Amino acid sequence: MKTLIAVPCLDMIQTSFARCLLSLERVGDTRVSFLCSSLVYDARNALAKQAVDEGFDRVLWLDSDMVFEPKTLLKLTKHIENGKEFVCGIYFKRKPPFTPTIYSLVAVGQTEQGLPVPRADAYLDYPRDDVFEIAGCGFGAVMVTTDLINRVANEFGLPFSPVLGLGEDLSFCFKAKQLGAQLWCDSRIKVGHTGFGTITEETYLSTRK
Repeated sequence: MKTLIAVPCLDMIQTSFARCLLSLERVGDTRVSFLCSSLVYDARNALAKQAVDEGFDRVLWLDSDMVFEPKTLLKLTKHIENGKEFVCGIYFKRKPPFTPTIYSLVAVGQTEQGLPVPRADAYLDYPRDDVFEIAGCGFGAVMVTTDLINRVANEFGLPFSPVLGLGEDLSFCFKAKQLGAQLWCDSRIKVGHTGFGTITEETYLSTRK
């Protein structure tokens, strides 16, 4: 089985991310691809195409401001090998109130005037240390099969092109759900979000007290 670790980025990456990537335990034929672009959806679309064209079975998407444990790839791979086609770890926004980047609802509604209105409800009271279904997530640490990427591309065109006000990551999730895909989160897979400091689950829970 072939895994592409896909990293969209600007012209630099965080040192803490580089350390985690170097420590990441790998399985099978695993390769890393960086793609620099000021438009993250262009970078994701190009990396998705590379994964499909080069015969990879799955893509581990990692953002360059993430910190993660060495067994992150192995844990996500186990879910894929057990039949899931989309699984993420859990991380949190870098700014208060540090909400999780997993969502219980991702939808596009309409105003009274018929204009599209995107909606994404953060999954605030998510199951702790469990595996559960979600409506969408950020792509900071998520594994997706290339089969699902292909199905989304065949139905909608470029898989990460934004949909009606949604970001590129939630746009992919929205499209995948339209095709009946199940999206999962394993909240036992903890991922830190690095900016001026590292935002973890403990940071988020401290704001809920």
